[in-house]
Order: sequence, then structure tokens, then C-alpha cells
Amino acid sequence: MLLTIRTEHEPATDLGYLLHKHPDRVQRFDQSYGTAHVFYPHAGPESCTAALLLEVDPQQLSRARRGKREADFALAQYVNDRPYAASSLFAVALGNVFRSALNGRCAARPELAATAIPLTLHVPAVPCRAGTDRVRRLFEPLGWEVDADPVPLDPELPDWGDSGYVRLTLTGTQRLSDALSHLYVLLPVLDGAKHYWVAEDEVDKLLRAGGVRAHDTASDGATGADSTTAGEEGAAEDEAGWLATHPERGYIVRRYLARRTHLTRAAISRLAEVEDLATNETDDTRVTDPTLEEIPETAGPPAASDSAVPHRAVEGAERGPSLAEARLGAVLSALKAEGARRVIDVGCGSGKLVGRLLDDTSVELVTGVDVTASAITQARRRLRVDRMPEHQRRRLDLLIGSAVYRDGRFAGHDAAVLMEVVEHIDPERLPAMEHVVFGHTAPRTVVVTTPNAEYNVRYEGLGEGHLRHGDHRFEWTRAEFRAWAERVAEQFGYQTRYLPVGTDDPEVGPATQMGVFTR
Repeated sequence: MLLTIRTEHEPATDLGYLLHKHPDRVQRFDQSYGTAHVFYPHAGPESCTAALLLEVDPQQLSRARRGKREADFALAQYVNDRPYAASSLFAVALGNVFRSALNGRCAARPELAATAIPLTLHVPAVPCRAGTDRVRRLFEPLGWEVDADPVPLDPELPDWGDSGYVRLTLTGTQRLSDALSHLYVLLPVLDGAKHYWVAEDEVDKLLRAGGVRAHDTASDGATGADSTTAGEEGAAEDEAGWLATHPERGYIVRRYLARRTHLTRAAISRLAEVEDLATNETDDTRVTDPTLEEIPETAGPPAASDSAVPHRAVEGAERGPSLAEARLGAVLSALKAEGARRVIDVGCGSGKLVGRLLDDTSVELVTGVDVTASAITQARRRLRVDRMPEHQRRRLDLLIGSAVYRDGRFAGHDAAVLMEVVEHIDPERLPAMEHVVFGHTAPRTVVVTTPNAEYNVRYEGLGEGHLRHGDHRFEWTRAEFRAWAERVAEQFGYQTRYLPVGTDDPEVGPATQMGVFTR
């Protein structure tokens, strides 16, 4: 496996400072599955090329895998593409060998580390069975000019067609740390077969490598053969990075996390927390139904309903504050108008609404409920519960629970919120949710928000029959939402009023519709 990095930024030999590898030396780095070498085929003031060569020892790799995949065909442990194609093995070596460069640290040339410079990256063999279009859709949004040539099965027998590999060249002006992070994340994504067990800390690793700086994020530690720390640690607040705004972020997250559903949901939810996302629908990733299945993978361009990333609005659509902020403001205003003092947020996700409610000292108790332990963990981290003053902590309760199962802990609240929740529940399970929230819990006020399906035509790539998010079970028109709300209100003894959230389009209505139920 080979990667070359070339720059013509003068003096080009400063590339050695950025990589922390001297151009006059050949360096060797032992890995648990082979040996990595760094050398410079060419080093001059006008042009400099650094190379990372990874030699994989099949016997070492086999020993590292032994006991993990007993069903593997024995010969396949020794005869495979791992020594020749850029896979997760290569990404691990990249992180180990260029760790400081990947983190953007360079004491000798700090200003250069923060500067975008002309770069050309070349990898002779990248696994990609989805084809060259997938490679372009992953790298072009990051500002790269992509040259992805399919590698033929046999150059002398063209009728055999192409293999599942591409010869990849990326050209662009980037910070070196960003360029390395793109490879570190996307090479395993293209390959889709990690060589080590994907554990919980892979989410933090992915987000740091994707440029998201999150508070209270600890070091990765080692995961299998990987001990890379891909980014700065301990920043005070979340910031958007290239992954948060990438149009293929859902595909990237699923593949990087080996399609492990709970990890994928946790990563998407944390990405949705970032305030500077270039989307209006950041809260549509919350998960409330324990029966949800993983979003299916597609080899070609994903349909709108399969995307794990909400679509951007077309020009002329939602302006001003993001729809997520408008939604939060509308819910808080409704609760304030109803004089709510004890509020339960069912499907609280990462706790954004919970945090805003805690800021209101007139609210005596705030309870956040989510079906996944990972979401509650994120909420605790977001709210910094471990550092919260005791008087405020007494006003907070975070619970693992479901909107479709009766729970005695839900009682004692005068208001309940279902913010972007109902559309994540299978239609046949809605009656169970109705009985739990409106019948069993029975608060004085219930606030429900949900997407307005009619507004979807205002989003690029969406239309009639398409959903904004792959996790949605349905999306209601305004008439459908009102029919549901009126039936529930009549059944459980509530009155309902309806409020628009976001710009109220004269033709299709608001992006989000809200119903306020009062007993």
C-alpha cells in the first residue's frame, strides 16, 4: 500500500516540518500487522513528494485476527487484498505515523499548519465496489479535484472488465491536517471492511477526525490495532467540521462505524447538535422507537428517503434562524403560555430542549426521556451534569424510556413535549403512544411538532412521496396532522390549537407544524 503527498508550496521542503519527518531520512515504524516506511522520492525547494509505504505481513495479520472470526476461510486469512489496497489497515498506519500532522500540530511552522497549500495525493489502489461515482461524491464536496480511474481485472484482457478498485488522485488546496483526515475517514468508508472491532469510542474518533470539536471528549485510546487520536481534545464547545456538513455524511457514518446501528445513531445525533450545520433540519435525527431498523445501504446515489442527512432548502426557502432554533423557540413559547412548571420531553435526544428549559428558573422540574442509553449519555455530556450546581441538578431527571410503553416515572408533569418524535414511530404503534402520553401520563398540556409533508417541495431533491429523513416512518400533510390531532383530542379530553413553525409559505404552509393540546 502506498500514498504519496506532493506539494509545490515554496519552499516545498517545509512539507517535512508539517509531517514531522525529515526529507533526508528514511524512517521505519513497526505496526502490529507489518511495517510502515516514510521516505521522500523527491525533495526540492519548488516541489516535494513524501511517501508512506505500508508492508503488511499476512502472518501477523492472521494472528491479530485469530479468534475473532472463526468462520473465516483459512486461506483467506493469508491470501487477500490487505497488503495491496488502501483499507482500514492503511488508515491506522496513517494515523499512527502522521499523528501530529493529522492533529494540525507543528511547533516549527504553526502558521503553515493553519494554511491551505496546494497538494496532490495519490493512492494506486483503493477498494470501491460502488464505482468511481461514489469516490467523487465523497471527495469532491471537500474541495478536491478527483481523478478516479478503475483498475482493470487484467490490462491484457479488457473484456474481463474492471475490478472493484480505483486508482485515486486528489488535487486541491487544503490544510495538510484536513487532507490527512479526509483519507483517514474515507479510505475505510470506501473499503467497508474494518480489520478491528468497532467499539463505542469509534464515535468520538470519527467526529474528531471529521473536524468536530466536542467538549468533554476523552482520548480514543486503542481500538484493536488503532491507537490514533485524530484531533484536538477538550475543546469548550462543539464546532462544525467537514463531516458535519458533508452531503454524504449518513453514508460515511454508517460505513465507518461498520453499520452498527446504535453507534450510527449516536454519531448522527451528535453531528446534528452542531450549531453551524448548513441545514434547517438538525433535530430530525432523534430516535424514539425501540423497533427501528438500520437504514439500508445503496450502491448507487441514495434516494431522498434513504439519506441520513436532511436536504438543503432551495434558494428562497427558510431564512433567518435555523428551523431547529425556530422549533425550540416555538415549543418554549407554547410551554410558557400554558404556565408549565413540570415538563417531560419524550424523545429528548441530546437534550437541547432540556437545557433550554433548565435555563428558565420558573420551571421546577425538567425530565428528559429517550429510548437509547447513548442519547441519555449525550444529554448528560451536553448539559455537563457532572459539573452542574446541586440546586439545578435537583430540577433535572434523565431517563431511559419509550413513548410507546407505560411508565410510572412519566407521571407528575403538567406538560409533555413530543418534538419531532411521532414521525419516527411506526403507524401501527401510534395508538400505544397516544395511550401512554395522553391517557396514562395525561399532563395538562401536550406540545407536538412534526414535519409538514407539503413543505418538502421546497427542499432540493425532495418531492411528493419522499421523506426528509431515512428514519421517518411517515410525514403528515397539514390536513392529516389535524385529523390525527382532533381524533386524539376528542378521545382523551383535550382541546387543540395549531401554530406554524418557521416561515408560513402561502402555498404549502410552514416547514414544521405544531399542535398544542390542553385539557
